Amino acid sequence: MRHDDPSYSVVVPGTGSLFKRLLLGRAMRSDKLGETLLPKRLALPIFASDALSSVAYAPDEILLMLGLAGGAFVATHSWQVTVAVVLVMVVVVASYRQNVHAYPSGGGDYEVATVNLGPRAGLTVASALLVDYVLTVAVSISSGVQNAATVLGFVRGHEVIVAVGLIAFLTAMNLRGVRESGKAFAVPVYAFMLAIIGMGIYGFIQHFTGSLTPAESAGLTLKPEEGQGLTGLAAAFLLLRAFSSGCAALTGVEAISNGVPAFKKPKSDNAATTLLLMGTLSVLMLGSIIALSQWTGVKIADDPGAQLLRDGQPVGDSYVQHTAIGQLAESVFANFPVGVVFVSIVTGLILVLAANTAFNGFPVLGSILARDGYLPRQMHTRGDRLAFSNGILILAGAAIVLVIVFKAEVTALIQLYIVGVFVSFTTSQVGMVRHWTRNLRLERNPKERARMQRSRVINAVGAAMSGTVLVVVLLTKFQAGAKYAILAMVVLFVLMLGIKKHYNRVRDELAIDWDVERPMLPSHVHAIVCISKVHKPTMRALAYARASRPSYLEAVTVDVDPDETQTLLDEWDKRDIPVPLKVLSSPYRQITKPILDYVRSIRSGNPRDIVTVYLPEYVLGKWWEQVLHNQSALRLKARLLFTPGVMVVSVPWQLQSSEGAERDWIDEPPISGSVRGGAL
Repeated sequence: MRHDDPSYSVVVPGTGSLFKRLLLGRAMRSDKLGETLLPKRLALPIFASDALSSVAYAPDEILLMLGLAGGAFVATHSWQVTVAVVLVMVVVVASYRQNVHAYPSGGGDYEVATVNLGPRAGLTVASALLVDYVLTVAVSISSGVQNAATVLGFVRGHEVIVAVGLIAFLTAMNLRGVRESGKAFAVPVYAFMLAIIGMGIYGFIQHFTGSLTPAESAGLTLKPEEGQGLTGLAAAFLLLRAFSSGCAALTGVEAISNGVPAFKKPKSDNAATTLLLMGTLSVLMLGSIIALSQWTGVKIADDPGAQLLRDGQPVGDSYVQHTAIGQLAESVFANFPVGVVFVSIVTGLILVLAANTAFNGFPVLGSILARDGYLPRQMHTRGDRLAFSNGILILAGAAIVLVIVFKAEVTALIQLYIVGVFVSFTTSQVGMVRHWTRNLRLERNPKERARMQRSRVINAVGAAMSGTVLVVVLLTKFQAGAKYAILAMVVLFVLMLGIKKHYNRVRDELAIDWDVERPMLPSHVHAIVCISKVHKPTMRALAYARASRPSYLEAVTVDVDPDETQTLLDEWDKRDIPVPLKVLSSPYRQITKPILDYVRSIRSGNPRDIVTVYLPEYVLGKWWEQVLHNQSALRLKARLLFTPGVMVVSVPWQLQSSEGAERDWIDEPPISGSVRGGAL
């Protein structure tokens, strides 16, 4: 069978393409990006599921911490801790509403910190957020699995496997696109809101009519962990621990500021409205659960078998302690079992789906960091479904590792949580204060100045409060596990600085000094030169192609990013390069296929002609540098080698890191991919 037989060329690729289409759906054109933008009704379940889901475990953490000092301590202080958490929530939400209006580009806390406090501050925020997003997935999935294990016996003992499977499912859904995953997850999130708010309203009615049934643990006595109540500094420290645990309810607030570009227009207004809705719902649900817990006598113990007493004796290990929401559902819906089942199911679902907030925040932030050169550039590219696929896969992989290492135990994972988000809260709000201060120096309109001053006050209060909470969290959780999260942030910070340094060095080596260098040479050859930028490898390839005296010579670039293409065209005209430049359209952001189609069209019109394709490439010497550059030229070269009548010429440009590397290859050939397509 001839190589140019169509049946031969599509058999193997078609199999992979079919599987990919079944898993992820049809690829979407770049000009369809607007169709993936979210209305508020879908943005709320997508970006707020993390914050809303914390209502399922934040009350338990508050009650559990206070319970260490005994039942009387819980009854006296649970509402005080809740009010403090609600106050922080209100201030943070109000502060972030200023953020989304001032910085609607999607950089969120990272952009605010970078612009106002410098790149190092921005990188600190980015490191904290990336770590926190990974923890969000691990904690939410593990919590959902542990809740499921209480009613689904077959899950018990297999929590890790089930958690990994759920992460894989969320990964596949998000690879299909933000809008599609939003539609799939919207119903469970709204069902959870309905369940908790409905339970709260019905419970309040029962309380004020005197018909509210006591909780299953109401008849038990909660004794202090040390055998006596705490006083003085010990009691104050315990209140701070309860407060820091309750502040888990604030995780996810920053996701909306990072996801502004995903909203429909007007983007900032819609994001601010969604943020307000999320904050209002979280406050209502958290407050209702704590209030009902007090009225029904819910007790949560760290060691229920020893701490909970019945008739003065410990209940023992046979006692099964249900969550606060579980006990409240049984109390409020004592005569309506369907309500108990509904609340239990949607609570388990929301804990799993809370991870979806991270699946939307992490890839967007990763894309922005990749654009700025702090992460591998592959993370800046959208996949077939216009989602940042590489970021989604990296997040899933990191979360799976955490779940396996910590055996899907929420108690162990929760100690690493929260630190990152309050680092970003505090830094962002300090940056916003500086933003308004700088703008006030330039603004002369009295009304606009008054608005800016109000915004500055809001952000200043947010910075002070977030900073206070951060200190409390560090003091109360450092030894318990937060130190590992901080270590991860430091490692990520250093790693991103190293990546940025590498990209800067490569850029500097490739840059042309037009005052002293004139790389274009008048020479003789027929050719197509594939390019994406005007730098040294490009100019060498053009000079070599001209030296071969082609009958026709043109440069070809693929339009993957319109902004970058326009920059290239402007530079081309500015430098007056004497070679025509053709731009190939690529609605699906592919590089190889448009060039192959163009080469084949030339061959079909002139079957006796030879097409020579010049590929400018730069050579890297270190193995770890390979992952920081794409392999587009390598893929194109592989495809062109099988195209009849086409000659492929690689024009290498050796970077400094490759000096002396040829000696290492005397006894063995170079590894595949060690020469990168820097120009593609």
